Amino acid sequence: MKQGLAALVTGSTSGIGLAMAEALAAEGCAVMLNGLGDKAENEETRARLEEDFGVPVGLSDADMSDPAQIRTLVAETAETFGRLDILVNNAGIQHVSPIEDFPEDAWDKIMAINLSSAFHTTKAALPLMRKQGWGRIVNTASVHGLAASIHKAAYVAAKHGIVGLTKVTALETAEEPITCNAICPGWVRTPLVEKQIEARSKATGLTQEEAARDLLSEKQPSKEFVTPEMLAGLLIFLCSDSASQMTGVSLPMDGGWFAQ
Repeated sequence: MKQGLAALVTGSTSGIGLAMAEALAAEGCAVMLNGLGDKAENEETRARLEEDFGVPVGLSDADMSDPAQIRTLVAETAETFGRLDILVNNAGIQHVSPIEDFPEDAWDKIMAINLSSAFHTTKAALPLMRKQGWGRIVNTASVHGLAASIHKAAYVAAKHGIVGLTKVTALETAEEPITCNAICPGWVRTPLVEKQIEARSKATGLTQEEAARDLLSEKQPSKEFVTPEMLAGLLIFLCSDSASQMTGVSLPMDGGWFAQ
């Protein structure tokens, strides 16, 4: 990767987003973290990355369901680091329910955070990247952006939308040194997935580990979880010069899920 770059990773105080932020910092990027939750813990994370990797690291608790806060976040990142080269749209939430019982407020919140936030960040970041003459946009989609599962109407719809947004962004920047791609993870043992494992354990009487294996066996032929570090490695490749002619693609890392 080029040196002296600056990155914004949304939803990056835990899980996949944090692994991606750490990988970027290890490559010498200044990084703006973003996340809600415990402010003291998030500040500890920020300080640790800055100390471990010797790069500037910022922290924002911008609400990714609020377009005004999103615009401020992008502007703050550019102001803090003097540039914005890499945008990783990773923020996401989940709710599992049959369609007829799906809460309308949950649908709206998932659409806002999982899909609309990526539109708002991209809209704000593209002029900065064009001015610099270089940029990378990487959207964390999901294998659910390529295939569906029951009881996840909002999540599947939003992630399919992310795949579509990725393609349009790639086409609109195709003649520029800016790329846009999507990473499509299968099961990753993040806090989001842990909640699903816990729910399955309670519903079936299985232990946590039995419920985890049960979850994997339904969809993921490898029967192993994808790790955040694997996804972070793919991100680094997509931000490299080797991937300069890779744009508009959605890359599954899913243990064979989408191959079925």
